[in-house]
Amino acid sequence: MTAALSSRQWRDLRWLVLAPHPDDETLGAGALIAQTAKAGRLAGLVYLTDGAGSHDATPRLAVIRRREAARAVQRLSGGRARQPVHLDWKDAAPARPGDLLFERTVRYVAVLCRRWRVDALAVTAWHEPHCDHAAATALAYAVHARAMRRLVVAEYLVWADELDQRARHAIHTAPMAAGQRRLALAAHRSQLSAAYGPGFRLSPEQRRMAAQDILYVRRRS
Repeated sequence: MTAALSSRQWRDLRWLVLAPHPDDETLGAGALIAQTAKAGRLAGLVYLTDGAGSHDATPRLAVIRRREAARAVQRLSGGRARQPVHLDWKDAAPARPGDLLFERTVRYVAVLCRRWRVDALAVTAWHEPHCDHAAATALAYAVHARAMRRLVVAEYLVWADELDQRARHAIHTAPMAAGQRRLALAAHRSQLSAAYGPGFRLSPEQRRMAAQDILYVRRRS
């Protein structure tokens, strides 16, 4: 059984969304962004990698994907979101806990959370089958450990199956407006077409997105 994001326990939180790549925000947290932006509870978005590994032969792909991400976020948020922050880690070559880059990034995101009064950090689920997604999860929990105030970590799904709810609170967002998520995904042209040459392309099945998001918060032991 899931609780609503609009329920008493969750409705007043300020959310920061951490996405491993541009397009993950739409695929996994689009409804969260839409709902929290409308309610004035979206603190911001942070992208972990530059996304440039999807098309090896395309020059300036990182710049293109940054522009696509900004357009998608504006469509999801109705123009209510601040400009996203890009950490620009190399795509598919994440830093690990203990690495200088990882620890420096933890400190930086922790500062953002304090500056933007973040109460909840949404990130890809720990069992997502991509190294950058797993690194984003590790980063979120490292920021949580460093936080000087209460900070909820909520995991969202992009490629993975649902998580076991016996060890987690499950929270569902409100449904998005018809076509809003699809319009936001269309901003990621590099991931949908052959416009930038051979490389990664979302399949028709991957483009079929639910109207709601489900977020998972670990229960306290």
